[in-house]
Amino acid sequence: MRSLLCTLSLLATLSLAADPGMVFIPGGEYKRGRAHALPDDGLKWFPEVLKDDRPVRSIRIDPFYMDTHEVTNLEYAKFVAATRHRAPYNWPGGKAPAGKERQPVAAVSWDDAMAYARWAGKRLPTEAEWERACRGNAEGATYPWGENRPTRELARFNVIDGPGETGKCKANAFGLYDMAGNVWEWCSDWYDRDYYASAPAANPQGPSAGRYHVLRGGSWADVEKYLTCAYRSWARPAERSPNVGFRCVRSFRK
Repeated sequence: MRSLLCTLSLLATLSLAADPGMVFIPGGEYKRGRAHALPDDGLKWFPEVLKDDRPVRSIRIDPFYMDTHEVTNLEYAKFVAATRHRAPYNWPGGKAPAGKERQPVAAVSWDDAMAYARWAGKRLPTEAEWERACRGNAEGATYPWGENRPTRELARFNVIDGPGETGKCKANAFGLYDMAGNVWEWCSDWYDRDYYASAPAANPQGPSAGRYHVLRGGSWADVEKYLTCAYRSWARPAERSPNVGFRCVRSFRK
């Protein structure tokens, strides 16, 4: 019990040391990849059914801080005003939509997300960092909250009216909101379907080059199979979609 209390005290102290709106994500080793079975796993199709979320491997990452929420329209508008960076194409008159300031910004490319992160003194998460943060303490679990199927209280998904205000669904064990649903989130990595088999065991950064960047977490437009901790998607760096946004991280410095 004393050890647990000390750990909780340390996490609270580190969270206070982060920027407002960020939480500390402990480093260490975790099992990355899909532990649950899918109906297609046993099919002997050729070419082989896509299994880019396997093999499950133990990897180690350094601790870091992550935004509790996806970057909002309000936050992105401050960046646009300060830098004259282009606004999302779906903003009327180049301004954040009225009444939707607390919804996640969407229709931003990977380069847009990178530019915002640099301006904010942060960066995009690696895919390995993102999955560690998404899993919380649920080692091997299917969803950020465990094994229960998604509900409207747990995630915004499978709707037709776009993203919702951030932070309205239940947070995971690390205090992160909307790790499943709302908008897909850009990661820093290039995408490679076979990367898990050859990735470094510590702090994997993704392939050195590629055509697509990784997306994680599913969105408001997706059905539940895309909301898992392990599901990997991808898009061209220039893609600007109304269901794609991002959140930022900051490296931990002792």
